Amino acid sequence: MSLREQLNEDLKSAMRAKDQARLSVIRSVKAAILAQETRGERISLDEAGILQVIAKEIKERKDANREFERGGRQDLVEKNLKEIEVLYSYLPEPLSEEELREIIENAVQASAAMSAKDMGKVMAIVSRLRTWERSWPLLPLKSGAGPKGGTWRNWSRSG
Repeated sequence: MSLREQLNEDLKSAMRAKDQARLSVIRSVKAAILAQETRGERISLDEAGILQVIAKEIKERKDANREFERGGRQDLVEKNLKEIEVLYSYLPEPLSEEELREIIENAVQASAAMSAKDMGKVMAIVSRLRTWERSWPLLPLKSGAGPKGGTWRNWSRSG
């Protein structure tokens, strides 16, 4: 089931359950998706685009929480935290530290980076990866050593 279909199904189930908090969040996400699709020329967002919209919604709520905390509005902070929790349920599970380390090490090998000066090459490879997906087609998923036989940690500290 696509993310768009999941949002529609969850909208229906929130309506049936009379879950106003969840219903409000899903409606706001759908409105943000529609706004993004109709901005400029009409396009239909793919899964990655929808996930970017959801991530933006989370960021906006986190930013608002900082302001609410400064203003002493704990009720709004709690409301936003519940909304953020609903939004996080639509994001894929984040990568573990080991998975992330493996991706970076593979990028170092693929770019033949030899020093910290080559970090731009590594970042170019890593940034091309679709961070919202769990598949990594650009790199061979083989663990190995970093540049000059060292580890990524040693390499990032070297000159």
